[in-house]
Amino acid sequence: MNEQFLKRMQTLLGAEYDAYVETLHNPPFRGLRANLLKIQPDALVKRQFASLSPSPFAREGFVLTGSETGLGNHIYHRQGLFYMQEPSASSAVTVLDPQPGDWVLDLCAAPGGKSTQIAARIGHAGFLIANEIDGGRARVLMSNLERLGVSEALITHASPEQLCPQLTGWMDKVLVDAPCSGEGMFKKEDQALADWSVEHVRSCGLRQQKILESAVFTLKEQGILVYSTCTYAPEENEQVIDQFLRKHPEMELLDCGVKFGRPGLSLGLVDGAKVRRIFPMDQGEGHFVAKLRKRAPQPSVRQRFVKSSPLPPAARDFFNDQLTEIGDLHFHLEQDRLSLMRHEFIQLDKIPVLRQGVMAGEIVKNRLEPHHHFYTSALLQDRFTKTVELDENQLTLYLQGLPLTMNAPRGFLCLRFEGYPVGFGKSDGAVIKNKYPKGLRTR
Repeated sequence: MNEQFLKRMQTLLGAEYDAYVETLHNPPFRGLRANLLKIQPDALVKRQFASLSPSPFAREGFVLTGSETGLGNHIYHRQGLFYMQEPSASSAVTVLDPQPGDWVLDLCAAPGGKSTQIAARIGHAGFLIANEIDGGRARVLMSNLERLGVSEALITHASPEQLCPQLTGWMDKVLVDAPCSGEGMFKKEDQALADWSVEHVRSCGLRQQKILESAVFTLKEQGILVYSTCTYAPEENEQVIDQFLRKHPEMELLDCGVKFGRPGLSLGLVDGAKVRRIFPMDQGEGHFVAKLRKRAPQPSVRQRFVKSSPLPPAARDFFNDQLTEIGDLHFHLEQDRLSLMRHEFIQLDKIPVLRQGVMAGEIVKNRLEPHHHFYTSALLQDRFTKTVELDENQLTLYLQGLPLTMNAPRGFLCLRFEGYPVGFGKSDGAVIKNKYPKGLRTR
């Protein structure tokens, strides 16, 4: 462990320093979070697939108390019933407290833990804009939102400086889970420790201030901004908030309103009692959270919506065959790719969009070839008219990409396991052709 880092921690923690050092020899805290779009926490626990204890950081979160491994390949994970997440990482969204119907921006969203938590809290009535500047990480974000069945979301790949001016005055709530020096990730990510230096901490602080400068104008009057990091450095936490408050007197620091963790440092305009710090001694690897509110009016940029596309006959026939109801859905057709969601589709200028809504499928030779996302969508999971329940043996074959020999209705079918969709196949009446994505298949 870096000696300079340890000296800083000794100064920061004082009498608790020895307790912190002792935690460095312990395995990392492990946890998962129930996906409220698909399943309630008590129903997930009843499935008895892992040793779970309630997390102090989120009502839908759990701490893994057993030695289970490989949960990332578990069928419930594949079905999007839970998300693997270090327990304290769920704290920021608990403080943000997104509500059904809220418009929420997650500005630094990859890999998607907090975005999927927000999406589950706002449900199908709200709208999420999830942004990630790094292209590779943005694709991971999209994959996780797809797996958990998120529909009411726009996934963008842009810098905050590019994106935020187009969202001015739109947002009820904004999360800035800022890129940081990752001091709370040292046990999990060797690279975070290798990259650590005082200079890196300071450069992170400058970048974090810049991100906040973009984010603040997206808030409506009375809108809430939550700033979080997974680091301990005051230069990236209280000092960033202090400097931000000095530049923006219209922003008010609020009490986080939670009991987990501990107070932060009182520094300048920051009342340490209002922010929260989490150390390994608090049952999480490490997090900092601050909550702010905009007190001044905020002029807004006019929102532009894309008119819902008329459905080609092939698509309408497909949906009428597959779903019980489509009257509440908006559709968007672009380059033969058809997307759907309950919310109207939003138009942005010169912002790369990875996905908006549910990728329903692609029009190919006057027919609709459905996408895996269509069948994993939480919005649609109770609307499918043609479903087949798989047993464990059939599930094993399906996950391997093999065809299933069984009597079933002809055409595309939603395939379920224990009541929840796994994916889809196409039946000729006697054999179901496997449509599970090749990149997800087991060996």
